[in-house]
Amino acid sequence: MSAPPVLLLDVMGTLVHDPFFVEVPAFFAMDMDTLLAAKSPHAWPAFERGELDEDGLAACYFADARAFDLAGLRACMAEAYRFLPGVEALLDELREAGVEMHALSNYPRWFELIEARLGLSRYLDWSFVSCDTGVRKPDPQAYLGAAQSLGREPGACMFVDDQASNCAGAKAVGMPALRFHDAARLRAELCARGLLG
Repeated sequence: MSAPPVLLLDVMGTLVHDPFFVEVPAFFAMDMDTLLAAKSPHAWPAFERGELDEDGLAACYFADARAFDLAGLRACMAEAYRFLPGVEALLDELREAGVEMHALSNYPRWFELIEARLGLSRYLDWSFVSCDTGVRKPDPQAYLGAAQSLGREPGACMFVDDQASNCAGAKAVGMPALRFHDAARLRAELCARGLLG
């Protein structure tokens, strides 16, 4: 009998509320369109890959290099992190079922703020966060590196993410993927695939 698949879970927008869409624009007193037009498209991804530290992010977050309260932004985001509805109960159930779970997340070192607030490590290992791996989804190496590190073929893992492009990236390397919509639907899909009874 083959081993059950390892569950590789996105974090933001899948397990945890992402502050970027509501709280962050409010922090800057901007609407989302204005924020997107003002910020550098390259700074946050570089921060997520571990190429920038906090000072580096502060220097180039906005395309015009304007100064802002980085500590305030960090605190705003930290206060906004919360489990999405039904997710914590589902993680409890998966843990009780003995399912091996790892984070496969595009996120900077601030994932430690999520851990401090929510204690996700009760359920999963923060094994594959882009600030540590240097690779962001949907780069094929994000998935292949995770599988290799776990000693598994990509097909022996199951990836879950709320972004269609990230799910497509997993499938492109032979890793089954489920797109997250809500906890109830994900639970049903995991049951259908034998990870939950």
